[in-house]
Amino acid sequence: MYEEGVDQYLDAKRMAAKRILGKVTKLLPSNGEIADELYRISCFHQADTHQSTLFEMRLLALDIMDELDPFTPRLIGSVSTGRIRKGSDIDIHVFCDYLEILYRHLDELGWRYESRQICIQRNSRPVEYTHVYLEQEYPVELSVYPFNEIRITGRSSTDGKPINRISVSQLRVMIEEEHPDEWLQYIAGNKVSM
Repeated sequence: MYEEGVDQYLDAKRMAAKRILGKVTKLLPSNGEIADELYRISCFHQADTHQSTLFEMRLLALDIMDELDPFTPRLIGSVSTGRIRKGSDIDIHVFCDYLEILYRHLDELGWRYESRQICIQRNSRPVEYTHVYLEQEYPVELSVYPFNEIRITGRSSTDGKPINRISVSQLRVMIEEEHPDEWLQYIAGNKVSM
């Protein structure tokens, strides 16, 4: 996953089992164990740039979420937890009952994007959701949910725990607290350019 950019845990497990054992087996590490090891590898190889990359990704997430305010955006995943690695994307949940409204908003912003239908299991039955991929400095994935699902807390495919969704205001506080020097430089730079 780290070196070859495989993004699905199950695919990575099957590839590794086949390479190491010559066959696929049912005795595989959990997604959480793999995520922990990926993070450890990433911290080792990117120790010098990890914090600056995390700050840049969080700042981009903040800008995107500000622009997507009508869709109640929530940041999830590695950018919210700080456990980014090479190939990490910015995962944002947005809430919208009519995709056309979201697409029109993205068009008005002049953002390039593509969308795909993703099928997931929810309560033992398949449910289709739209994912929108934005072309930005870092990859951004918007998972689109009906507005009435804003109060439904999904479970992480990595560790099975409830997904923690971070609002715009929570992200801003997180950046100020975890990246105080970079945030002050960013704010000072923006005041000069205004």
